[in-house]
Amino acid sequence: MNIGVLALQGGYQAHVNCLNKLNSVATLVRDPTTLATSDALIIPGGESSVLIKLLKQNGLWNSLIDYNKPMLATCAGAILLARQVLSPVQASLNRIAIAVKRNAYGRQLASQIVIGDNLITAQAMEMVFIRAPEITLLENTPVKILARYRDRVVAVQENNIIAASFHPELSQDSYLHRYFIQQIVEQGSAL
Repeated sequence: MNIGVLALQGGYQAHVNCLNKLNSVATLVRDPTTLATSDALIIPGGESSVLIKLLKQNGLWNSLIDYNKPMLATCAGAILLARQVLSPVQASLNRIAIAVKRNAYGRQLASQIVIGDNLITAQAMEMVFIRAPEITLLENTPVKILARYRDRVVAVQENNIIAASFHPELSQDSYLHRYFIQQIVEQGSAL
């Protein structure tokens, strides 16, 4: 199994390190050819407007619109996959039925490590928020809530796509990556 990690900017190396700890093969994705050979994709955090520009420059924007394999998107990655982006409005890949509000959890200096609720295992889960977006579910959609923090939705799944406001790759808890690998990639799970 080959899990691609989008490596144009942002914290992609932390995702690679997390996958390595879980004994998974990670490939850095910087072009459509490498994307096409991956069995799944992780889209890391970073700066979403810069990431959009880089995706278009590298010929990946349309490839990601058509990419139907499992995806895990964190922070700015979740912004890219959202159906609606607010504050400010910007383009997105429109892949998951959520709306996101950029920087809802504060600016860089307000970044924090918190304990939230993992709704799959009903256990506490460490979450690292860095300029994180707020996720809102759109009405009448098949989106499953995976995690909450203080009653706010912070991780969701729609079919084979997972989006999270926080940075699980920076946490001591590798649960979300494990879930992605086991449930989504290996078993082909869908809602």
